[in-house]
Amino acid sequence: MNAAIMQGAPGSTLDYDIWVNLPTRQYMRVINIAHKLGAELFSNQSIALHGLLVDFVYTPHGLKSFRSELRGALWLDWEGVKLPVLPLERIIAAKEFISRDKDLAQLPILRTVLRNLRRQRS
Repeated sequence: MNAAIMQGAPGSTLDYDIWVNLPTRQYMRVINIAHKLGAELFSNQSIALHGLLVDFVYTPHGLKSFRSELRGALWLDWEGVKLPVLPLERIIAAKEFISRDKDLAQLPILRTVLRNLRRQRS
């Protein structure tokens, strides 16, 4: 949801989801880096770092390969760092695929923001 918020969607979220381009079985590589940075570990996929909750995602559902999605990513500024984020179209696709109640509840808002962005571009 943070990627959507960065693109103008209203809302809030409690955590940051970071897609890691590694097989799930190599999660310890990421956890070791997080530990060295002073993160508090909650699980193999969840940490708290400098007051931020972070979930590492290794196999997102409803999306193409990491490489393919990265090619279509938007590079946006976050805290002075350029980061690749999924465009709203791809966020919507993932949320539709997952179909959890909280994701389905966000879809009307995300679709409205996407329509408004498309109108602004044309």
